[in-house]
Order: sequence, then C-alpha cells, then structure tokens
Amino acid sequence: MTTTDLPRHYRGLRTVDEVEPAPVLPETARALAADLSARIEGEVRFDDGSRAAYSTDSSNYRQLPLGVVLPKTVDDVVATVAACREHRVPLTSRGGGTSLAGQACNVGVVIDFSKYLDRVESIDPEARTAWVQPGCTLDWLRDAAAEHGLTYGPDPSTHNRNTLGGMIGNNSCGTHSVMAEFYGPGPLTMHQVLELDVLTYGGARLSVGPMTRAEQDAAVEAGGELGRVVAGLRDLRDRHLAAIRTGFPQIPRRVSGYNLPRLLDENGFDLAQALVGTEGTCVVVLRAKVRLVDARPQRTLVVAGFPDAPTAGDHVPMVREHRPVACEGIDDLLVEFMKKKGLHPGDADLLPDGKGFLLVEFGADDKADADAQADRFVQACAALDDPPSTKVVTDEWEAAKLWQVRESGLGATSRVPGMPDTHPGWEDAAVPPERLGDYLRDFRALLDEFDYDAALYGHFGQGCVHCRIDFRLGTAHGVTQWREFLDRAARLVTSYGGSLSGEHGDGQARAALLETMYGPELVGAFGEFKAVWDPDGMMNPGKVVRPHDPTDDLREGPGIRLTPVRTHFAFPDDDHDFGRAVSRCVGVGQCRNVDTGTMCPSYMVTREEAHSTRGRAHLLFEMVKAEDIDTGWKSEE
Repeated sequence: MTTTDLPRHYRGLRTVDEVEPAPVLPETARALAADLSARIEGEVRFDDGSRAAYSTDSSNYRQLPLGVVLPKTVDDVVATVAACREHRVPLTSRGGGTSLAGQACNVGVVIDFSKYLDRVESIDPEARTAWVQPGCTLDWLRDAAAEHGLTYGPDPSTHNRNTLGGMIGNNSCGTHSVMAEFYGPGPLTMHQVLELDVLTYGGARLSVGPMTRAEQDAAVEAGGELGRVVAGLRDLRDRHLAAIRTGFPQIPRRVSGYNLPRLLDENGFDLAQALVGTEGTCVVVLRAKVRLVDARPQRTLVVAGFPDAPTAGDHVPMVREHRPVACEGIDDLLVEFMKKKGLHPGDADLLPDGKGFLLVEFGADDKADADAQADRFVQACAALDDPPSTKVVTDEWEAAKLWQVRESGLGATSRVPGMPDTHPGWEDAAVPPERLGDYLRDFRALLDEFDYDAALYGHFGQGCVHCRIDFRLGTAHGVTQWREFLDRAARLVTSYGGSLSGEHGDGQARAALLETMYGPELVGAFGEFKAVWDPDGMMNPGKVVRPHDPTDDLREGPGIRLTPVRTHFAFPDDDHDFGRAVSRCVGVGQCRNVDTGTMCPSYMVTREEAHSTRGRAHLLFEMVKAEDIDTGWKSEE
C-alpha cells in the first residue's frame, strides 16, 4: 500500500510498509541534547554511561539509545516530545525496565518516568478509582488503596518495582488477576483502565476513554486531532469488522496484539482500553485513571500436589469453580533449581508430596469465610478419583515463604549451577485454562524434540505458562534452531486457541510471530491502528508493528564478543570469566526496590539507574564489550 492508497486519517505516514526511522546523525544528537537541556526542568542524559545503563531491559535485546530524559513534570514530557519531533528522532517510554520482550529499549530517546513522575495523585474510595502517574510503582498504589480496604487487581511478581505506565504499555497481569477476573472488572490491566491522558508524537494532548456513538459523531464533526483519530479508528474498525469480531481468542490471558475489539460499539468504543498493551508504539501516557477492587484481605492458602505439572493443569477448571483469588502453578524442576541456587531452600520443603503444585489462595473480608472456602476446596480435592496431596497453610509467615518460592521463578531459572544459561523468548504463552494440561504435555514434548530444558511455572489458573529455556544463542546454529522453535511453539499454542503472550507482551520477542496467531488482515490492521496515532512511525519503532526479528539486536549472540580481561578476583562461579560475571544480571530489577531490603542502598537514595546493581552490571557489560560507546576501563562512567 502506498501513501496515495491511504485514507486521509493516516496523514503524514510515508508508507505503511516503512521499516524504521533513518539513523540519527551525530550533529543532530548534539543539537537535540542542547535543545532539551534548554527546554526542560528535568534531567537530560546523552553521556555514554547513561546510554549504556539504558541499553537493555530484562529481555534478550540490546539497543543503544541516543539519550535518556528523566522528566520532572508533564510539561517536561510535552517539551521532550516536541524537541524529538522537531529533530526527527524516535522515542521510547520506559517504566521500571523489567520488560522481557524488549519493549523498553530502543535507539532513540528513552523517557524514564520512574524517578519523578511517580505519584498516586488521588484515590476516590467511593468510586473505587485512582489517578496515577506513569512512573508510580504498583506497590505504592496498592499501599495507598489498602488504607481504604481496596487494591489494584493484577500484580506481576515485580510488583515492588514495576510501574503503572509499564503495566499499561504491556497490558500486564499477575498472581491476583484471578481475583480481578472473579471479583472485579477482568484479569488484564486493560480491564482496570477507565481513562488515559495521552500525548501523541504530533504534540496533541488527549483525554481518552469510552465514547458513545453521539460523542464519536460530535468529535468527528468538531475536527481537530481527536476528530481525526476517531474518524480513522472507526474507518479501520468498519473495514475489518468481521476479522475483529472473530479473530481474537476469547481466553483470560490474551495479551498479544493490539486491543482492536475495544473499538466495537458494544465495547464502548473505548480508546483508553484500545491503547492499553500498545507498548509505547502509539502514544505517551501522561496519567491514568484506574479501577480498584475490594482487597479481600483475609487470606487462606492451600497447596495441592500432583504427579506432574500437566496433571496439575488438568485440575485447573475444578479449581476455578471455587473462585479463588489466586491459582499459581510450579513444577518440581523449579524447586530443584531453587535448591541448587540456594534460593529459599527450606521454604521449598514446605510443599506437600508431588512433582507439580497448585498454590490456591482464597480471600474474604472475614478470615472464617476464607478458611471455609479453603475447606470446601480441600474436600472437593479429596472426593476426586485420584486425589492430590493437600496442605492448608495456616501461618502467615509460612504462606509468605511459599509465595516467595513462586515469585522467585525467574531468578531461580536463570544461571543454575552446572546447567546451560537460560533465556526469555518464549516465556509466557497462554491457552484456555480447560486445555492447560494437554498443552503442557505437548509443550514438554516440543522442548524434548529440540533438546531444550525448562522449569514450568506461572499463572495456571488462567492458562498462562512461564519458563526460561536454555536456548543456545551463542552460535549461529543455535540461533537458527531457536527461531525454528519459536515458529513451532507459535503454531502449537495457537492450535489450542491460545495467545503468544499471556502477560509480557510482544515487543521484539514475539511480534514477528503475530501473523501465525492473527493472520495477515489483522496484522495489517495493527499497522493501520498505529498509523492513526503515530503517522510518522516514531513511537518505539521496530516493536509490535513492522517489528525487528526476534533474532536481531541480541545482547548476547554469535556475533557478540566480550573483551577478555585479567582480574584480581577469580570469579570461580562464572568460569573464571569476568565477562560472564557481568552478564549474569538478567534485568529483573529487584535491586530497584526502594522500600525494603539493603541490596542497593545507593539506588534507594539517588533513584539513579546507574546506581542500581542492574545499572552497574550493564555498565560493566558495555565496558568489556568495548563497542559503540567509549566505556573502557579509564572512562569516568
């Protein structure tokens, strides 16, 4: 399709098939840095150290940004976007930098909201709503809401450092998404969002949410940027109406792709919810109004042990009949990896007999009610033909320890002693919960076929499976094999009516596979959706729409060589290799928790990425990589 073929709503887009913006010249970068420094109150970082610290997230990918901006005010954000537009530079919004699909790293300007624009602006306990800034950490919202007996439903395991802006970008879920499904508006972040204040690359500030047909007509009649957007999205919807109605899996955890069904009139033509999950490829989120739900603070945990993880998966439909507030799964390999790494080794002994486990939590306002729900579930388990072993956890400290076991999944499955390194890349596919057991059997067979190994864990109550897999990314053959696996895994999960992603989004890891899930028409519609909002193609380019391949931009791959160095310390746990030691950080960001612990006290004080353990690891990695930027041993950074 050429520019002349496009409806007028896509003005400014050069071609729909354009791959990415042109590289930025050094003189442009210098001029932009000077311009930004003169315009904004916040911090402008175009130095090599800052670029190195923000070159990756928690994914396999590395893209060196042009610079980093830490805005102090919304006006700073507006000025930053205006300067990028004037200099024709792309930009990427970033929260906690914990994305596993590469959404938070790119080659343009990165806007980090987490240092200053991090407040809970207000809570309305009667309406059960809150206004939050994009850099607000999830736990800060939950703590504020708890004072009113409320909480925010979806809670990823990174809840003490991930931000609401990042969750909106990725359409995040979490352990208690089951609670949000059964006792709230729905399991996804999309379901919690009522209204968004957004900024387009073109400079338009819009407040968006659901719109009646009369409101849509009035907006189009009034013209302006909102009218253009509404007209463009209605045109897109009407031309692809049949595909939008039939092409999206009706499962709890469908995160992959844009949320085009929210454009249907029966769904309220909700522009805010349609933007959730767009991963910063369409707009910059300035603030958000979100739903809160009853916290159901009195909890009782039951752990059920099964012969294996697939058998645990078989029983998820029965568990869902009891409407728990959480239903998580882990397998025996995860427990084994934890013990090898010394992560909560005694806590794993709290599990009942079995090799596949479901952690089923019940919640209520009254502890007796929660206990009664748990008792009914245990009785239902005992009545099964082949009953699992069950354990009711009565002590809060013991329940907390078991939840630590589950939340340590990512850390437990990376860098296991005596085993090959593991990676994200196919770590959060989701299927209908009633088909989870059979999917896990077929998925394990696929892993065996490729001679891969992985511990399986995740949000089994909604059919979402997490894992890190020992992809062999250090050789060209290993990367080719990984790419073949991705295609096979995509065909497998879609054959079950599932989603490529059930939580972490598409980014660069899965976006090139979207046609397997949606077909060419809907993938083309995703491109048109982005073009309505971002006709210049400058918002987080190469992610979701017209994506780079999963095998591009690898942080560690066959073409990546770290400079061998002699060191005083031996690094025996890293094969006596300093380069391997600095590559150990997987970017999970636990060191960015400012509320508890003493892992990174300097970060707690400065809130500087470069002062976190993760940031320092990234700086050291760039130092021994000795490429692209001057971060050698003698550099100040």
